[in-house]
Amino acid sequence: MNLSALKRLVAMGEGPQLEFKRSTGELREGLQTACAFLNGDGGKVVFGIKPDGTLIGQEVSDQTLRDIAHAMDGFEPPARIEIEHVQLESGCEILIFHVEGLSDTVPFTFEGRAYERVESTTRKMAQKRYEMLLLDRAHSKRRWENQEAEEASLHDIDREEVFRVVESARAAGRLVEPVGKDLDRVLDRLGVRRRNTILRAAVVLFGKRFLPDFPQCELRMARFRGTDKTEFLDQRQLRAPAFKLLEEALLFCHRHLPLPGRIEPGRLERVDRPLIPPDALREILVNALIHRDYTIAGGAVSLAIFDDRVEVRSAGRLPWGITPDDLSREHDSIQRNPIIAEVFYRAGLIEKWGRGTNRVIAQCLDAGIAPPEFQEIAGSTVVTFRVRVGLTPQVTPQVTPQVTPQVVALLEAAQQPRSREELQRVIGLKDRTHFQKAYLEPLLTAGWMEMTIPGKPRSRLQRYHTTAAGMAALPKRPVEVP
Repeated sequence: MNLSALKRLVAMGEGPQLEFKRSTGELREGLQTACAFLNGDGGKVVFGIKPDGTLIGQEVSDQTLRDIAHAMDGFEPPARIEIEHVQLESGCEILIFHVEGLSDTVPFTFEGRAYERVESTTRKMAQKRYEMLLLDRAHSKRRWENQEAEEASLHDIDREEVFRVVESARAAGRLVEPVGKDLDRVLDRLGVRRRNTILRAAVVLFGKRFLPDFPQCELRMARFRGTDKTEFLDQRQLRAPAFKLLEEALLFCHRHLPLPGRIEPGRLERVDRPLIPPDALREILVNALIHRDYTIAGGAVSLAIFDDRVEVRSAGRLPWGITPDDLSREHDSIQRNPIIAEVFYRAGLIEKWGRGTNRVIAQCLDAGIAPPEFQEIAGSTVVTFRVRVGLTPQVTPQVTPQVTPQVVALLEAAQQPRSREELQRVIGLKDRTHFQKAYLEPLLTAGWMEMTIPGKPRSRLQRYHTTAAGMAALPKRPVEVP
């Protein structure tokens, strides 16, 4: 910096990112301000200027430089501060300490204390603020999700699942650039592979194998009789990629939650209204998957349905800086697992504005049910919908399938024996596992469809045929009167 540039700098006057000191006799106070700049947006501390802006400078000897170097040892972690010398006509020098802010190693301390800048004042940082910055620093550099999955390789990644999510991202308009067909490049594009290394986030989202190294990628589901956990009516536990866990949880709810209906004035047909708004339930399940603490190896996401409530529980407390009460009002979006959350965002399942729980509350109120309760219980985050589930004919181990348009299409198509591939094409599903679990297995269990070769369920000649019970389940067609 030349003398003209220095005078322009001085003309700006002291402010949030600029402070003047008469000489290095005020070195300690100047470095406290430098510490505040390190913890903020950066700035400059200038030695050799009076408070009124007069350039006086000082003699800078070897001892002065040794004193500065010794004082700089007071920063923890070590700070990189560039020192510039500007020569005055008098022979004295102005010293300018250039301090870069927004460092990954925030927070800094000087002589054991952290400082922050508030307008043009330097002050000691509050302990709570310091602790929060420490946690942020640890989280930004070393999170469970962004560490190398040493136990996994490309062979452990479900290619079908990856490209299924890519298609969802394209449909949502959140992945518009071409990604090609190379699995490794697609994973790089999604941020779950780095320097040719699979990250743990990739296993959570697209893994094929979870034991023994990733036991936490688990979903536990149960329907209990009554209002406690004394008696199971149905239960399932599975490990799968996160998007499939979401689908299984929604399917379990679809099977076990009643679908109340009523006749509204002016309409001949019954109007069915879900017990819990589907979008609200999906939002809470997604949050449980993306915000949970994956460092808890024995943890899981749990879905429990009782007679009087539905509970969604995820391992770990809420992210730092968020309380249960905050979820019921406007709050920032703080993500414990930003890589996993980013892929869910691209798939169109979340936003990034911290409005998810607010939307859930609004949807519940619009549906005429109480907003969910948000709690932290025994190290877990619990969301409870207080709804009257009750004991219904659906709540049995043998669950009757819902007569959806897809089920009707399958039953009608299978009046002539059809292969699994043919039936899957009937309803336009690409995911074989989802088709089998969501449609084929329930229809076989209910006795609405049967195998042509029951003794060899995996035979390549296997076909499926609608039974008399399945035909009886089809909605009656209106009789045309000539």
